[in-house]
Amino acid sequence: MRWLSAPPSMTAGGLRLPSRAARPYQRAMDDRSDHAAALVAEGEALVRAWRLNEAEALLLEAGAIAPTFGGLQALGHLRQLFGDFEAAEAWFRRALALDPGSALARASLGTALLGQGRWAEGFAEHDAWRRVADDELDPAPELGLPLWSGEPLAGKNVLVWGEEGLGDQIMHARFAPLLRDAGAEVTWVCPPALRRLVSEGLGMTAIPRGGTLEIAGADYLAPSSRLPATFMGTMAQPPPAPYLAPPRPNRAPGLTLGVMARGNPIHDNDRNRSLTPEAAAALMALPGAVSLAPEETGARDFWDTAGIVMGLELVITVDTSVGHLAGALGKPVWTLLPAIGSDWRWLRNRSDSPWYGSMRLFRQRAPGDWLGVIAEVKAALG
Repeated sequence: MRWLSAPPSMTAGGLRLPSRAARPYQRAMDDRSDHAAALVAEGEALVRAWRLNEAEALLLEAGAIAPTFGGLQALGHLRQLFGDFEAAEAWFRRALALDPGSALARASLGTALLGQGRWAEGFAEHDAWRRVADDELDPAPELGLPLWSGEPLAGKNVLVWGEEGLGDQIMHARFAPLLRDAGAEVTWVCPPALRRLVSEGLGMTAIPRGGTLEIAGADYLAPSSRLPATFMGTMAQPPPAPYLAPPRPNRAPGLTLGVMARGNPIHDNDRNRSLTPEAAAALMALPGAVSLAPEETGARDFWDTAGIVMGLELVITVDTSVGHLAGALGKPVWTLLPAIGSDWRWLRNRSDSPWYGSMRLFRQRAPGDWLGVIAEVKAALG
């Protein structure tokens, strides 16, 4: 008969010894596992080199030989980069079946669900990211306060801790007024660049990170990226924008179009999401265009940038924090998305966004084809 697993051992002298038939079988199994592991390692190296199609072929071959947690995770990650969130979900679920306690697989599954617009279950799973050991992640510290998980808030003091990137915090800021509406006194601990945006735009006490933090009197800690996981269990759609009070417009004569051509260069998908110099130059050549990069506008923080945005007719940006800022202010904003690594929050195959009613999405039709996107932008401008 054909064994579905290693054949049973024989017993001799009270010791369990492998039969002679088991030895070549075990060697064959070890060889298969070693070969699969080598393919996974090579596939992961190709992913890091952005040779994605070659990587996927090797990882699929490895999975057919001997599925491993790392190989299944890598396949899910690849499918997610290609925007195939359903297939990514299937791979991440297979990885979880091998390691049900993995926070990495659970957080990855959450992003695949969010990319399908499955908000409640997606945010619930994605919250596992804070248990992933990664130096680049920056979860809220343990301050000895209970995490807010939906308890009544009348008369309570809630400390919101800004997590993840600046754009994430601006996007999640829509949930902070809901805490206040429920009767809480809210204090937000945020990066210095967001302090005035929180205090002026949200009308909340803002404490810049890095300074002295006094938590006496606080009843709950609410990490900002955990707010959607708590609120959207009962919401079909996110709270609408705009939700930031706009500053006084900072108008410059003749300038009507704000452009943000690049994001933070340390972002793990920046090579795909930022414009090429040629595409950026084509945008900046449009009538009335001005760069919104702080080093060119002189903006000290996001509140200064908000004033500049309010003085424009339109913002055109890659997927970076300025797009979230314009959307949160209700300003018309066109966001340019890459074919590879488009973020889960923009879903797929749609030109609008459930997060920002004033936002229009322009998507690459092929990896790297920013000039095709710019041509669509020019046609839309008329």
